[in-house]
Amino acid sequence: MSNPVLSVTNLTTHFFTRAGVVKAVDGVSFDLAKGEIMGLVGESGSGKTVTGFSLLGLVDAPGRIVEGSVKLNGTELTTLSNTDLRDRRGREISMIFQDPIATLNPMLTIGQQMKLALDAHERLSTRAALARSAELLEQVGIPSAAARLRAYPHEFSGGMRQRVAIAIALLHRPAVIVADEPTTALDVSIQAQILYQMRDLAAETGTAMIWISHDLAVVSSLASKLAVMYAGRIVEQGPTATLLRDPRHPYTAGLIASLPAMAKPGTPLTQIPGTTPSLLSLPPGCPFAPRCTEATDRCSTDPQMTLDDDRGWRCFHPGGLPEGATA
Repeated sequence: MSNPVLSVTNLTTHFFTRAGVVKAVDGVSFDLAKGEIMGLVGESGSGKTVTGFSLLGLVDAPGRIVEGSVKLNGTELTTLSNTDLRDRRGREISMIFQDPIATLNPMLTIGQQMKLALDAHERLSTRAALARSAELLEQVGIPSAAARLRAYPHEFSGGMRQRVAIAIALLHRPAVIVADEPTTALDVSIQAQILYQMRDLAAETGTAMIWISHDLAVVSSLASKLAVMYAGRIVEQGPTATLLRDPRHPYTAGLIASLPAMAKPGTPLTQIPGTTPSLLSLPPGCPFAPRCTEATDRCSTDPQMTLDDDRGWRCFHPGGLPEGATA
């Protein structure tokens, strides 16, 4: 990939608690091109959301980035002052949070909130700010946008509130948007509409997106490539179609097999045995080994990322390799 808009290298975020060090993000690396959508998937507690927060410098104490690099259009974000980082946040890199109720102020109209977001980085007249706000609301599928600017968040449905949150994230036409499970609480039909619109918006505006989700089925319909996280690490990444067709990591294969669409009618759903390990006390070697049906003695040592063209995986026994081959 030439000149990625976002380049993340060995990103490591720890939380220093009384009980010990929680390795929430452990050596995450990936690149994102202009207009590209990457899905970041995994079970709850795998480190997806903390990765997103780390990219924007939103990790609160006792957590902090202890190592790694986050470059946005060539600018290193991890070494910026809080003031410089805040100046870029929203303007160059933005985030859509999971719950719009928690991010929208119930005391302000939608128009007032969008104008405040614009005022943080640009000097526009009230008329120009409201015109751009209405344009973005129309772009995300809200009808009668100019009139809805005078409405309050409680006057919108859950799906409409999430569209407003997406419109606010797009106000400054940022280079990158991190979307943290923004459609989880919405019904399937609304999910499909928002996913379709986000795919079109990325293509039209050139904005790159990281779509965080625990739902592999949802994100696979949107993203051109996937990164699968487990215990704070990316254990597999690659083009969506290739990864779904030929998973190399047993955890990825387990996630795919557990999709309801993969089960025959009337048969129990497949599930991955066991539970995710505590990030306070990870097992030695591969953290997935205690749950893995393919684990051997070799898995007591830590597998490194194996790269093959546009794919990568952390496993000594990748699926699809000839018998006897090693990673």
